This record gives sequence, structure tokens and C-alpha cells, in this order.
Amino acid sequence: MTMRLSEHTTSNVKPPAIRVLPGNGHRPFWSVMIPTYNAQADYLEETLMSVLQQDPGPEQMQIEVVDDCSPHGPPVELVHRIAGDRVAIHREPTNNGLPGIWNRCIERARGEWVHMLHQDDIVLPGFYTALRRGSEQSDAGAIFCRHAVINPKGHWMNITELHRESAGLLNDWHARITVEQQIQFAAIAVRRVVYERLGGFLPRLHYTADWEMWARIASQFSFWFEPSILACYRVHSNSATSRMRFDAADVREVRELIEITTAYHSPARGRLLARKARFLYAQAAVFHAREMVLQTDFRPAWEQILGALRLCYNRRIIWQISSFFVFWFRITASQVKRRMKSKVNAPIQGQARK
Repeated sequence: MTMRLSEHTTSNVKPPAIRVLPGNGHRPFWSVMIPTYNAQADYLEETLMSVLQQDPGPEQMQIEVVDDCSPHGPPVELVHRIAGDRVAIHREPTNNGLPGIWNRCIERARGEWVHMLHQDDIVLPGFYTALRRGSEQSDAGAIFCRHAVINPKGHWMNITELHRESAGLLNDWHARITVEQQIQFAAIAVRRVVYERLGGFLPRLHYTADWEMWARIASQFSFWFEPSILACYRVHSNSATSRMRFDAADVREVRELIEITTAYHSPARGRLLARKARFLYAQAAVFHAREMVLQTDFRPAWEQILGALRLCYNRRIIWQISSFFVFWFRITASQVKRRMKSKVNAPIQGQARK
């Protein structure tokens, strides 16, 4: 049973209100809102071009770059070079942070459906056509498609799960999105009236504010799924997600997020889903720790391990952490061996040169 949101929210997690637009006058069907901050020119150009290639015209689609008070100003020249006056540019007077700028994008959106596309992500041909078709066939509050995860150079690394083989409404999506974040901004569009009813993104969250929003929407509205891969989410070292992993801020926020979103269910169901989510993200923290040992050093990896233990303390997680230490010991031993070999070979090479 879907629980009423008001039964479970408290004052400290109350979302900011979203202004209700008047019903009179023509509104575009789409609002494509592109939040930016110190935008990298080549990424933003690719983002804009992916939208403009599907542009049905200003009567049907609002396209706007919303700059979050970048130190060097908004990318006006770049946007004008690519799109002329077709894409509007707005600069915020002060920096809002991620949830804040997302809420400002919603406030400035005039369309019936809001699609927030980050400055380094792209949509693929057919995205807006397919999602509009889903909106016309259902009363869903949100529609999303499968997406590809791409690296800094745009190469596909993996694709997301096929939740159903044909387009349509998802069953028990509220439980599934509570346990695991499975949607990126590039792949989802939300009715503006949904934001008006449920409020904006929680300012207290940074790494998981979008996940909380999708779970909150799912507690009240159905989700339509499009099985085609029609968007790309870019992963790179300069992203906010990557930075938060170095001190395990991502894991700490996941713990808080789970407490918030499981309260959108009945108490018994919420406890069950919380256990599943904590176990899943403890596993993810151990995985990230292994990556960090290879890419950086032990300190950030250790922070991820501690975060995993705070999320979930059971036999399987303990075993995986034990496996991590074996992995770390082998890497360390290999590094020591190479250094010793280098020191031994250095005098020999010096004598050979003489």
C-alpha cells in the first residue's frame, strides 16, 4: 500500500515548496533545463547539440541554461555560437549548490514536463519522442528510459537494467527505487505538477538528493519505463560524485537517505527495504575501496571500509572486507618488491655505465 507522504515527513526533511504555475496561457510541452557550473566547453557543446538535434521548436520546447554563479560567468559565447538565441541563459546571483540549482531549474521551467540535463550528459536520437509517447499513454508522474554510462571520452562502459521488455508502467517501482538508485537525470522527465505537489529536492542532501526525489515521487505516482537506450550519463573524476567518495561522504549520506526514504513505506516494509539497501550499498563501498587502493592510496579506501561497516555488519560484508585486506596486502607486497628490486638494480646499472 502506498503511504501518504505527509504521514511520514518531519519538519527536518520537509522539501522546499515549488511555485504553482497558473493554468491560463500556452505552455510548451517540454522544459529542458541545463544546470551549469564551470562548464567544460566540449561537454556542454555535446549536451546542447544532442537536444537541438531533436528540437521541435520553441512552442513545444523551452531550452534554458541555468548557471549556478560560476566564477567566470555563464557560458554565454559558447551557447550563442551553438544555438544563437534559441537557448536562453540565466545566471544565478549566488551559488545554490546541487539541490538548490535543481530547484531553481524547476522554478524557471514553464513546460508541462521538466527534463534536467546536466552539462556533461547527453540524450540520444528519439529521446523526446519516446518519452512523450509514454506521457500520452499513461497518467504517470515520471517517465524514464534505459541509459548508458559513458567515460570522459564518450565511450560506453555499461548500460542500465532492462526493467521490462516493452514500454509501460512499472509494478512495485516504489520498493525497487527505495532499495537502489537506478535513474540518472539524463534519462528521466517529470511532470511539473508533480514537483508542485511534492516539493523540490532536499537541500540537506548532495550525493543522494535525486534518489530521494525519485523515491518520493514513486510513493505517490506511477513510473513509465521506456526500454530503449536513449540517454548517456558521463562519469569522470571531476564529478561531484567522484569527489565525495574520497572521504566516504557518499556512504554517510546513503545512510541518511535510507532512513528518509524507507519512512515513505509502512514501518514493517520500511525496515525490510532498509536492510536490503544497507547491504547493497555496503557491498558498493567495499567495491569502491578496492578501486581506490589501485588508483589513489589506502586512506580513502579505509574510509569506504568503515562506511561499509556502519551500513551493514553481517557475515557476507565481513567476508568481503577480509577479501579486501588480502587484496590490499598483495598490492602492497608487490609495490615493496618492485622498490627493493629497483634499489638492488640501481648500483648494478651504475657500474655498467662506468
